Amino acid sequence: MAGVGAVDELLIFNQELTPLEVAALNSQFLMPPNSAKVESSDLAAIQSARFEHYLRRHDEPHQAALKELQVLRNDENELVTKVRQIMTMQELDQPRPTFVLKRGAYDARGEEVTANTPAGILSFPADLPRNRLGLARWMTSDQNPLVSRVAVNRFWSVFFGRGLVASVEDFGAQGQSPSHPELLDWLARDFMNNGWNVKDMCRQIVLSSTYHQSTMPRDSKLFAEDPENRWLARGPRYRLSAEQVRDNALAVSGLLVPKLGGPSVMPYQPAGLWEEAGTGKSYNQAKGEGLYRRSLYTFWRRTSPPPTMVTFDATSRETCTARRERTATPLQALVLLNDPQFIEAARVLAEKLIQQHPDTVDMRLQTAFRQLTSRNPTEKETALLSRLYKDQHAIFSAVPANATALLAVGDFPRNDKLNPADHAATTVVIQALMSFDECVTKR
Repeated sequence: MAGVGAVDELLIFNQELTPLEVAALNSQFLMPPNSAKVESSDLAAIQSARFEHYLRRHDEPHQAALKELQVLRNDENELVTKVRQIMTMQELDQPRPTFVLKRGAYDARGEEVTANTPAGILSFPADLPRNRLGLARWMTSDQNPLVSRVAVNRFWSVFFGRGLVASVEDFGAQGQSPSHPELLDWLARDFMNNGWNVKDMCRQIVLSSTYHQSTMPRDSKLFAEDPENRWLARGPRYRLSAEQVRDNALAVSGLLVPKLGGPSVMPYQPAGLWEEAGTGKSYNQAKGEGLYRRSLYTFWRRTSPPPTMVTFDATSRETCTARRERTATPLQALVLLNDPQFIEAARVLAEKLIQQHPDTVDMRLQTAFRQLTSRNPTEKETALLSRLYKDQHAIFSAVPANATALLAVGDFPRNDKLNPADHAATTVVIQALMSFDECVTKR
């Protein structure tokens, strides 16, 4: 049975009460008729309460000083809030006992154990402190190649779409064996010898003849015999990550802001998502360059991640994911054709191309194709793009309001001097190219 509460009396005040006012409300702490019977300690408390009440209600210099103090405290809070704080941990002087729990039951203790490292990989040296610093030095020791091998394999997977060890998240007994063990050993050793220089390692990979190969193998039989390219007989080919798809569109259009560092930003996102997710927060869309920062700087709320990123297989970050899966879904095409970020990028690129080639549509379309795919279009592709442009130009010329609506997408200002039908038709062609497989695929 649910309980029932009742309120006998409720008083609401617009300011903090003094102790004397609180006592008066409760008919306590008041001076009795016969003050001679009051204890000296009570009398001192009453006098202190009266003096505080006088200061806070009648003494103007005191009240002015309190206001000044409040302003200073607010300034201090603002200053402290801007300083980022992180949680740190430190070992106890006397570590607590830790036991093996039989069948995982907290009350079924087995033998007592202490912190240690796998002796099968490398025993923990006696001269290292048995704390996090010691563990870090053990992990990066010249005699321990595991960390270097894992790191190098992950770099390799970034550039080739597949690691030398395919299970980049698992180097254990259940992981896959390396396709090129000697290459992995050499890269790991070289990485350590060069002071764990990530930039140097990445440069070495992308300048290799293996990376420079064409995605089309010399022998078509290799597609059937080695579909995963384990033999590295051809160049890498895989769909770009969610962040790369967005950044590539911004970069081609010239909207991408190259500035490094700074706070997170909030680019385009459908309205109301945070409210529907029950976050208790509202999404305040960025303005100006905040809309065009690299995806690295996009603000991420785990309970409501950016929908565009999730559509292209970015994780919600609620749990650690060592390897993303790559999918191909109709929703991805829907995003490329309808997301304001991509429509705006296509519109801005179209405007630049019209200004560069105001009288030659075919030259305009060929330039767009080359910028988006890094190759020149074939005659058949040029004809298809030209036909698409003519069809769209006729549609927008017949209904100018549709052209105006399309060109109004995005905050970046447009050149009103351009013909709306021409601009809108060119924008649609570029949108189609941005959805083309070669524009979202690394090859």
